Amino acid sequence: MSGRAPGGALVTNIEVSAATVQCGDIIQLGGRACRVRDLFQLPQGAKQLLFESGELLTIHTRTRLAAVRMLRRR
Repeated sequence: MSGRAPGGALVTNIEVSAATVQCGDIIQLGGRACRVRDLFQLPQGAKQLLFESGELLTIHTRTRLAAVRMLRRR
């Protein structure tokens, strides 16, 4: 599913993994929407996500999460 966000950005639902997650992705965790502020590469392909709230989440290569990504208009 995709749609328009304020400001003309295209919003789309995607599945992310440690290989595909990006800064700015919004991940639903425990009923809360958490925006990824920074990423840190860990050994064996894992990544540690830092959210805007200051919380950390470590995801491994097999972790799959539903996310929302805003694509900028060109």
